[in-house]
Amino acid sequence: MPKRRRDVLLRVANVNPESVITHTDRVLYSAVGVFVLLYFVYATVGGAAFIDASANYQQPWYRWLVGPMIAAGVVAYDRAVVGRVSISYDKLESTDPKEFLRKPTAGLYLGRLGLALLFAVLITEPLMLARYQGEIDNRLNEVHNQQLTKIDTNGVVGTWTTRLNQLKQETVADDAALRDLTNRASQKRRDARLLYQQAVEDSAGDGVSRNTGCPHGGYCDELVRRSRGLDDQAAALDRQAGTLLDTQRTARNARAAEQAELTEQIGDQRHANNKAVKADAGFGARTAAMWHLVTSDFWGVGVFYLGITLLLVALDCAAVGLKFVSRGNAYERNEARIARRSEHEALLLHEREIQDSRTYGEAMAKVVSRGIAAAAEDEQVARESAERAGAVLRHSVVVPDEVRKLTSHRGRHYRPVQGELLAPNTEDDDEPIRNGRHRRSIRTPVIVDEDVRVLPAGGTGRQHRQV
Repeated sequence: MPKRRRDVLLRVANVNPESVITHTDRVLYSAVGVFVLLYFVYATVGGAAFIDASANYQQPWYRWLVGPMIAAGVVAYDRAVVGRVSISYDKLESTDPKEFLRKPTAGLYLGRLGLALLFAVLITEPLMLARYQGEIDNRLNEVHNQQLTKIDTNGVVGTWTTRLNQLKQETVADDAALRDLTNRASQKRRDARLLYQQAVEDSAGDGVSRNTGCPHGGYCDELVRRSRGLDDQAAALDRQAGTLLDTQRTARNARAAEQAELTEQIGDQRHANNKAVKADAGFGARTAAMWHLVTSDFWGVGVFYLGITLLLVALDCAAVGLKFVSRGNAYERNEARIARRSEHEALLLHEREIQDSRTYGEAMAKVVSRGIAAAAEDEQVARESAERAGAVLRHSVVVPDEVRKLTSHRGRHYRPVQGELLAPNTEDDDEPIRNGRHRRSIRTPVIVDEDVRVLPAGGTGRQHRQV
């Protein structure tokens, strides 16, 4: 078989052709692809048969649209089972082939097999019902007749039939009473004719008296009177029958109308019952009939039914079965190697990224902590320097008594303030004060709140200069 065609079968089986490296695996999965294609055809026909059975075998046109969809769903499930490889991601650094695949569990196998059997039964059963359609129709006909008989006996038809029979019995009773009168009248007329015939014979000399003629008071005359009396009685019975018929006419008409109505209702109800019973020939009824045939005639029907069913179920489970028996082959190990290698690389990359992130975080934390420590240290150095400078200035600078007195005096000064605040240097102590002014010289600074400020000599408006 050409390589391209083999690859198509492998793709149908949902197998990666690049990982199939042995001839045995290629033949195995190519066979799986063939079984999947065969099962698609089988599932299409089975799905169409299922839709036909659900539609009471009316052969709807859309069954050939639903059938392929059902087949596609079943084939997709089989392909998912075949293409799935149970890879173990534990001990990724291990190179032992026994560590590549996960150990199967009973639930996994039973679940897959149960689903496969479920799909097989749902698709196989309609085909089996179509195979034994003749036998099933005969069984359904028998069942339907029994149902109709039961309905006619116990249902509303039985009630109406009972009433109809009662009305017929009443009519029969009326007819019997009328018929009794008419029969009695007919019998009396027959007796009158017989007596009259005897009188005629007796008048001819052939009777009992052997006398001719019919004299008054004789035997012939008696026969004639008796014949006439019977005729009168017959006429009276006819009048009674007519009177009885007149009295029965109203009841007879009512019974006839009720009988006609009941007969029509019974006919309509039987037609509806027959239609409803005949309609009970769908998938469920045919399945029950098929089961009755299998149990009642096992060696005639049941053996072949079970054999064909098992054959079709085997066809459905062939792809999944080959998957089960081929567990741990070279293809699965190769797929496991590729997947485990990719997972191992991703895991190492993830660990490196985490390590880099942790290192970067630690470095940033160190930089920040060092910066905070350096800033705190600089602030402490500045504070200590300021305190030390202030202490040195406080101990090295002496405030004159004149300034101390001046700051404690609240009155007006008799001389300028700057002359009081600023005393001449020691170098100019002997120089006299002219016009209340000192000579320009180096003044002694005044320390106030650790700030060294120099006051201007002549009040010229200069800005204070901080030392």
